[in-house]
Amino acid sequence: MNKHKMIPEKGVPSNSRVLMLFGQLEKLNRESMLVDPEIARQITAKILHLIQTQEKTRKEIVSKGSSGMEVILATLEVFVCVSLSVPGGGRRIGVFVSKGGTGILLQLVISASKESPPSEEVMLQLHSVLAKVGQKDRKFGVKARLNGALNVTVNLLKQNLQNYKLLLPCLLVLQVYSSNTVNAVSLGKNGVVELMFKIIGPYSKKNTSLLKVSLDTLGALLKSKTNAQRAVVHVPVLLYIYQDWHRNDTRHRHILIRKGILSCLKNITNIKLGRKAFIDADGMRILYNTSTECLSVRTLDPLINTSSLIMRKCFPKNRLPLPTIKSVFHHQLLHVPAGGPVAQLYNQPLGMDDVVDESDNNEEAEAENDMENEVEEKDHHAGNDDIETDINKLRPKETHSRPFEELKIYERFFMELSEDFQVMQYTFKGVTATPAAPKSHRPIIVPTAQALPPKTPTAAPLQGDRTHPGAGQPPILAGGVAARLGGEGEEMLEGVLHVPDTALLLPLHDPDLYVEMVKSTSSVPQFSEVAYPDYFGHVAPTSREHILERVYGVQRTKIFQDIERLIHPNDILDKVVYDLDIQSCPVVDGGESLKFNSQFESGNLRKAVQVRKFEYDLVLNSDINSNHYHQWFYFEVSGMRVGAPYRFNIINCEKSNSQFNYGMQVLMYSVQEAISGRPRWVRTGTDICYYKNHFSRSSIAAGGQKGKSYYTMTFSMTFNHKDDVCYFAYHYPYTYSTLKMHLQKLEALRTPQTYLREDVLCETLGGNSCPLLTITAMPESTSNDQICQFRNRPLVFLSSRVHPGETNASWVMKGTLEFLMGSSPLAHSLREAYIFKIVPMLNPDGVVNGNHRCSLSGEDLNRQWQNPSPELHPTIYHTKSLLQYLAAIQRAPLVFCDYHGHSRKKNVFMYGCSLKETVWETNISATSCELHEDLGYRTLPKILSQMAPAFSLASCSFVVERSKEATARVVVWREIGVQRSYTMESTLCGCDQGKYKGLQIGTRELEEMGAQFCVALLRLKRLTSPLKLRNHAHLLDVESDLTETRCKGSSTYLLEDEEASFMEEVDYSAESGDEPDNDPNTADPHDNHLSDSESNNYRDSLT
Repeated sequence: MNKHKMIPEKGVPSNSRVLMLFGQLEKLNRESMLVDPEIARQITAKILHLIQTQEKTRKEIVSKGSSGMEVILATLEVFVCVSLSVPGGGRRIGVFVSKGGTGILLQLVISASKESPPSEEVMLQLHSVLAKVGQKDRKFGVKARLNGALNVTVNLLKQNLQNYKLLLPCLLVLQVYSSNTVNAVSLGKNGVVELMFKIIGPYSKKNTSLLKVSLDTLGALLKSKTNAQRAVVHVPVLLYIYQDWHRNDTRHRHILIRKGILSCLKNITNIKLGRKAFIDADGMRILYNTSTECLSVRTLDPLINTSSLIMRKCFPKNRLPLPTIKSVFHHQLLHVPAGGPVAQLYNQPLGMDDVVDESDNNEEAEAENDMENEVEEKDHHAGNDDIETDINKLRPKETHSRPFEELKIYERFFMELSEDFQVMQYTFKGVTATPAAPKSHRPIIVPTAQALPPKTPTAAPLQGDRTHPGAGQPPILAGGVAARLGGEGEEMLEGVLHVPDTALLLPLHDPDLYVEMVKSTSSVPQFSEVAYPDYFGHVAPTSREHILERVYGVQRTKIFQDIERLIHPNDILDKVVYDLDIQSCPVVDGGESLKFNSQFESGNLRKAVQVRKFEYDLVLNSDINSNHYHQWFYFEVSGMRVGAPYRFNIINCEKSNSQFNYGMQVLMYSVQEAISGRPRWVRTGTDICYYKNHFSRSSIAAGGQKGKSYYTMTFSMTFNHKDDVCYFAYHYPYTYSTLKMHLQKLEALRTPQTYLREDVLCETLGGNSCPLLTITAMPESTSNDQICQFRNRPLVFLSSRVHPGETNASWVMKGTLEFLMGSSPLAHSLREAYIFKIVPMLNPDGVVNGNHRCSLSGEDLNRQWQNPSPELHPTIYHTKSLLQYLAAIQRAPLVFCDYHGHSRKKNVFMYGCSLKETVWETNISATSCELHEDLGYRTLPKILSQMAPAFSLASCSFVVERSKEATARVVVWREIGVQRSYTMESTLCGCDQGKYKGLQIGTRELEEMGAQFCVALLRLKRLTSPLKLRNHAHLLDVESDLTETRCKGSSTYLLEDEEASFMEEVDYSAESGDEPDNDPNTADPHDNHLSDSESNNYRDSLT
């Protein structure tokens, strides 16, 4: 084998041994792919030894003109490249950095710069190594600035603009420098931004690698708003360059260069001046046209997505087309706390509550002070900042906050604890905590057919149909849509509405009884109409409704259609077709526009604007006495054309993400379908997506945050029936009048063996009653033993619907109530095991008036449990008082559960409270005695996970957060001392695990969940009985489950927005990056329908 020969030259060490070692290093460098790190280490160790022991050798290596340093640097570069290319090699670079390697390299840069002229080869190799190693050193930018290497690189760059060989590594190092904010500002002051524009240019086949690196470096510099301001004048240049590359790169070989140009534009348009310059340079039209031409090529999606983001960001901000963002309805409070949200809302000058704010957050120039912690790693618990860290707040209170004498008035709500049942013919009379307000006797417009000219002398209902004649007056159709209800090919008979007979399918629904309930319901707008779905009722469909598979590119198509409004303004109709702010809503003639209505119980739609022939912008109403909380919608549509592709855009949503991006569909109810015997809500809509729009959200409504925008939820719809009346809703509606109707029907189902009492807990601010139910089993006899057993049954306290928009909570509660009142052996055993105290609707006023989250006080009632006001939050005040009374008499509930709905997660799951699990999620230290805790709080969720197909134990969390300290779950746990205190969250979308994986949730599954909760309580009773513990140890071994979970490192702490990603890159907002989604529909395609037995014997199957 021929040995490598190194010819001695001037400047090369003359020592023969050193000469040989450098020759070996050079050979290793040439064979970089086969280099053995151990051999290189041995050679460099020998060279180091010679340098340390021989002064002459050291001086020769570092002397001017010596190639020894170049060989060593070349070897280091090879080592770095090889290390980064092999698995685990990054650790070697980390060791190099930890030993001060980057500091030595930067010092070498300073030393080499002092030579006159500096060695080009040494500078080339130094910067090549720094470009790779610097990315692994978090303090690299600070080190370079402090020792002066930053200026050396800048000067080297300025002096070698035509030396492409040296220019490339210098730009790469500048890119790493720029990741530090202070460095980026300093580089901008030194003219580096203007320097970059001398390097980049129009389309060229030469030096494309250099151009790509230049654009990446410029993009990094422009992340600084100060540098972005310097580059504003270059926006037309960047647009011209982008157009040139778009026209000439016909084979799409330089996508990265084109994206680099767009990245620079994206960073410049982060500031207001940049957005203005972009608009002035006709950037919207340029990017719209270039993006449209790219749509057919899938590989150009990164360009389209970035262009879309820029255009949306630069779209001129508008305020909502409303006179005020406050609710169109107003309820005068008798007591308005000074400084509270309602006082602040109504002290705001008229017209000042919705000001367009286009300012940039923190637009002022960045501080140039060298902060020591600017490069420190962010605390890895940053995402858990909301977790409570005060152990004192995580312990139950030992003293009661209210004297017993004050609580004694609530004894009347617990008659079952003192009743002797000497007279078994028990009469159940309700009691009330506050006097009832008088009900208004306003006329109610029920869904009947308006009188039309009869074609026969008399009108008679069709056989098998029900009729509702209309309370002794000419029947009037809700919403004035009588003429539309003839049906296809059918004649409307005078005064007759063909209502499907659903008595067998819906034993708890009665249209006539529902109307009677509506008459006693008070609403702020004084609703006088009844919506068809609430009147007809809802029968759950027998077919499975799969989670919608997202169509690739649907979001950008919708966004481009929005951008066309700015580019082609003459195509926009902008015609208001419905407006609650106007006393008489516009009446549109000619049949060219849809007709809308939301003036019925729980309805919410404030305004409808026809944008194009088949496209409508919809604006939701704020919660009463509030200026935000836009999510719940429920409205009527009529006057549609069959087969036309309608698009609906709800333009004032507030949450940053939604399950509409993950397969959830809206709910639609067709009156024509109902008349045909299919009265049901069905999931519908295509091309559904949710994204940030150009409507500015006032900082007043955004908690003082500036620069916020609303979000659009958009869906497309094709109607199947002529002259139909359709209703759309966020989720399955469940009105307050429906609850009252169901409670009356449940009372009729009561058997002599069932103890059922309905009390009026209190009256709400709006004058509606808040019902309180007591359900248990009657004692078998009046013997002392039976009465004692009856009185000593443990209590279970349930509540629901504190948030009006979470209608699924009411459907779960309906399933619970029906099971409890059922005749099955399990239901009887459950009643014998517990006394149930149930508040089925904590916020009747919010439900009635179409609110999403608040009561008439304009506040979230589930944040008032710590200190509720009897005047402003009566339902919470009295419900908490009931629990305080139970705690005072040593009868605190065994289980407390508040039913809720979750808008951004799938499945059904629970939030509980645990001292130990909360501490585990934080950095606080605590002794083992402080963390002593009974793990029984995990038993009920584990039981549910084993028997309820929609329930997910993996989604449960038992961490206590600061922001939830005033919620029912946490207050009942801490103040009442209920260990098993839960919030049970039901998805609004569907499930991604278990039997219902890939399916959207429906009322059938929600009611089933309510029933399964009851069965789980019965199993909890049996399992916690001492005689049963041995046989069911596997169900109660929660300690090992908890330990195993922690050992695996999987936290029970769940972020608010946890969701799988899409295959398509989804751009949720103009500020965020792209987020993919991958939510496949994996349900069995053959499992498309429920069997007849499953449909008819659903509740029996629970036994």
